[in-house]
Amino acid sequence: MTRRYVEGTWQKKRAFSPVVISEGGKMAFIAGHTGQATPDGKSNAGNFDAQVHQTFRNIEATLKEAGGTLKDIVTMTVFIIDARWSTRFTELRHEIFGGKEFPASALITVAGFADPAMMVEVQSIAVLGDR
Repeated sequence: MTRRYVEGTWQKKRAFSPVVISEGGKMAFIAGHTGQATPDGKSNAGNFDAQVHQTFRNIEATLKEAGGTLKDIVTMTVFIIDARWSTRFTELRHEIFGGKEFPASALITVAGFADPAMMVEVQSIAVLGDR
């Protein structure tokens, strides 16, 4: 499988690629994941950073079951409860993806989630295979 990330201009500062080109591999469509609680049930309500980190840990666990990793994500749609968290989400995404080869992404502010404790939800697509 080959993959090419187009950095764009301003997009790299916001920790996403305007386009990711992938050839080969199999696609995995990852349902929306959240992080309002840890696997042992500890609440992350009101803690945006904790929810983002837990969300990506949850996605990572799902991808592991499918034979992939976070680096296999080619695009994501991110929903946040408050636009004031957009810059912080960008900083965290930059940290999580290691500062290069970012997935394509959309960041959308919503009026609410199914669980009032939720502050973020991430839906994604990954291309799995040898890199």
